[in-house]
This record gives sequence, structure tokens and C-alpha cells, in this order.
Amino acid sequence: MHIGIIGLGKMGNNMRARLRKAGIEVTGYDPNPAVTDVASLAELAAALPAPRIVWVMVPSGKITDDVIHDVSDVLEPGDLVIDGGNSRFTDDAIHAEFLAGKQLGFIDVGVSGGIWGLENGYGLMAGGDAADVKRAMPIFDALRPEGPRDEGFVHAGPVGAGHYVKMVHNGIEYALMQAWAEGYELLDSRKDLVTDVTGSFKAWQRGTVVRSWLLELLVKALEEDPEFKDIAGYVDDSGEGRWTVHDALDRAVPVPTISAAIFARFVSRQKDSPSMKAVAALRNQFGGHAVRKS
Repeated sequence: MHIGIIGLGKMGNNMRARLRKAGIEVTGYDPNPAVTDVASLAELAAALPAPRIVWVMVPSGKITDDVIHDVSDVLEPGDLVIDGGNSRFTDDAIHAEFLAGKQLGFIDVGVSGGIWGLENGYGLMAGGDAADVKRAMPIFDALRPEGPRDEGFVHAGPVGAGHYVKMVHNGIEYALMQAWAEGYELLDSRKDLVTDVTGSFKAWQRGTVVRSWLLELLVKALEEDPEFKDIAGYVDDSGEGRWTVHDALDRAVPVPTISAAIFARFVSRQKDSPSMKAVAALRNQFGGHAVRKS
């Protein structure tokens, strides 16, 4: 199999490497000449065998809109476009309808795994027609973690379902990080009693009901900087948490924990908070998101 990838940033570059390691030929395009395989989208299309599969891995919003429109001009009927970025699920129907007008297929895929995906594999959530998903399964199998397919991949439903499931995933992620961060701040506040905060978290990594990958990453961050002295307590949000709350409001579904985590991030932009330093450190650990230096 031979596919194209558009967007070779932190995620796209690692995905290209993992696919190649699995025996899938990949031609990548990126405006950055240091990482691209071809100089233009036209060269990308020319390098791929028909019917083509092109995976778009760029930031959500206008950039994704522009790339999908631009790549559609160099593709041919029967080709398939996969949006693996963090697009809002409501954009997927628009993209699918536009591409269908050119007889091009479309799949939306939520991708989780961050900067660790190259080594560990990516959790994948796909939305689209069953025939299109089946056609792309060798790609999904190469990207997902080793083990049973249904523990690292789901065809969640029609177009939009993949990004919707990923949106809810990220909303949950916000809440989990906030819980770990608040626990850190409470432990750290009792220096008169708790003399080893890092060790306390580390002791929870085996045999406890709260053991998790996020806990492992928090321990790693604490071992690198036990007091988070080099991190400002300012945390961005990339959008998915807000979208989760918006949809919950539209459907009158209570999500108090997720919504509280979103508002806590807004608080972080008003003062330097120990718990927000922990959230910033966690985002850096799993996703490579930039942190503000203290």
C-alpha cells in the first residue's frame, strides 16, 4: 500500500515513520522543505497510485478547510481523503459533501496518542462509510497499538462520528488532568506532613484503582521538575473541551466535571496556580504542547 500524508508536524511526521516501519509506503507533503518528500500537492498526487488515499494531518479550522479544497483539485474520482486532525465534528459533513461533489470519499478520524504514538501506537476513532473504512484498514492497523483491534480502533459510525468520539475523549481528558492537578496541589501544600510528593504519586502506579498512563506521565514530569519551577501556571485549551460542553448544553446532558475543568483552565490565565502548572506539565508530557516558562 502507498498513501500520502499532508502535514508533517509532531504527529504527522511520527505517523509517517510508524507507517513506513509497518511496510506501508508513504509520500508526505509539508510546506517545510526540511521534512517534505515532494514540493507540491500536485507532485504528491502524481506520486501516488490510483485510487489514492491521502491523510490530512493539519490544525483544525481554516487550515483544514483550505487543504481539503486544495488537495481535491489534484485528486481524481475514486480517491479517498482522511482527516486525522482535531476538526470539529460539525465540519465533517461539510467536507464530505464537498468532496462527494467531486466523487471523492471522506473519512474523519480522531487520533489519540500524542508524541508517544510512534512508539506506542495511536488510539483511532473513525467515522465514514463502511466500504471506505474497510479500504483504509491496513493504515489503521499499522497506526493502532499492538493487541486486539477493538482495543485501539473503532469505526464509531457515519461521517462525523470519529471526531465526535475524539471530542468527548478530550473532554474526559480535561477532567482527568484537572483531578490529578488538584491532588498534586493539595499534597504539595502539606510540606509539614508529606515529605515526598513525587514518591507518593509513584506509589500509586501499581495495585491502586487510580493507576493510569496520565499518572505515569505526572510522575515523569515531577521527576524532571519536582516543584514545576520552570513552568508557568498558564494552560491553553485546544478547543475540544469547549466543543464537548457546547454539545452537552445543546442536548441538556450534564457534564459538570468536564465543564469545571474548562473553567479551571480559564482561571489559570489570571494567576499562577500550582495545579495549573501540573496540567501544563501533563499536556507537555503526552502531547508535546508548549509550556510557558516561569
